[in-house]
Amino acid sequence: MAWIVLAVIVLFGIFLVAMYNSLVQLRVRSESAWSDIDVQLKRRHDLIPNLVETVKGYAAHEKDTFENIAKFRSMAMQATGPVDKAAAENQLTGALKSLFAVAENYPQLQAAQEFTQLQNSLSEIEDAIQNARRYYNAVVRDLNTKIQSFPTNILAGSFNFQQKQFFEAAAADREPVAVKF
Repeated sequence: MAWIVLAVIVLFGIFLVAMYNSLVQLRVRSESAWSDIDVQLKRRHDLIPNLVETVKGYAAHEKDTFENIAKFRSMAMQATGPVDKAAAENQLTGALKSLFAVAENYPQLQAAQEFTQLQNSLSEIEDAIQNARRYYNAVVRDLNTKIQSFPTNILAGSFNFQQKQFFEAAAADREPVAVKF
């Protein structure tokens, strides 16, 4: 009889350890995924000054657009956490759309090889950001579900596991973008 009780206690302990480890694994994966988003956003932030300087050469009188991009880039670089970062990045995306709208008015700029290379690089980075965001949100979804599900929610509460916030695009980013050359 003592062996049965001991076996139940050991199995229960193994069950608790497995639940705890799964929570830790998801938390670490979410932090790693957030780091991937941060890397892609940094690449985007590093590319923007080159893009602005290229457009400035052709459209020097568009001062407000350039100032907005600089301001929103700075805000995006200083933002922390998914919600603040998403809001700042959405403002920066809007400013970049304005920059590309300005560029449409300058055919010689559209034909410039440097501009098209920068535009292609930005497009690749945007795709990488979207993929990193998708992965991060999937991991966060799994973590949040596990934190809320019984019986893991009891263990998660005991060890102070917190739900993470999703990194969401602005409603305007969900609309298809019209690109004209």
